[in-house]
Amino acid sequence: MKKLFVLLVLILSIQSHSQTFIKFNGATALFAIPNVGVETSIGEKVTFSVDVMASFWESFNGHNPMKFITLTPEVRYHFKEKYDGFYVGGHVGPDIYEIQKWNYWDTAKYEHGFGYRLGVTVGYNLKLSDKFLLDIFAGAGWHQGFYHGYYNDGTPGRYEKAQHWNKSGEWLPYRGGVMISYKLN
Repeated sequence: MKKLFVLLVLILSIQSHSQTFIKFNGATALFAIPNVGVETSIGEKVTFSVDVMASFWESFNGHNPMKFITLTPEVRYHFKEKYDGFYVGGHVGPDIYEIQKWNYWDTAKYEHGFGYRLGVTVGYNLKLSDKFLLDIFAGAGWHQGFYHGYYNDGTPGRYEKAQHWNKSGEWLPYRGGVMISYKLN
């Protein structure tokens, strides 16, 4: 019990002296795809960021689904100082989707499933004031998906013949934008 109490006090004291930002992606908001997050300091030049992005679009054109949700926890190393200048981050996170993959855009096929991403983000923090900064970033990596493939033209059944889940692994760019960040403490 004493060890748990000491650990709790240590975590709370570290958190009380760290800088924490809440973030909203202005670029994805233009497409009605919310992307919100939190970033906090965990070291001299290291931060921990976690964000959620979701698309609730049934379709852009009436028959191609575009629904997904991603969770991206990431550790970032800032080259200059935290929240100022260039940084690089590594992340791994899950996703759930009902979407038409990029290589099926000219077909009547779409995928419904889940997966995980393992990748890297490169970004730049631009301080606007003591409370606000812009986080301009792009990320890519490996996506491993487990899905069922369906037709979106009314054809019944699945287009792929996998007994349980079809699997697909691809290197993709899958994140980016301009986070508008507000400092909480």
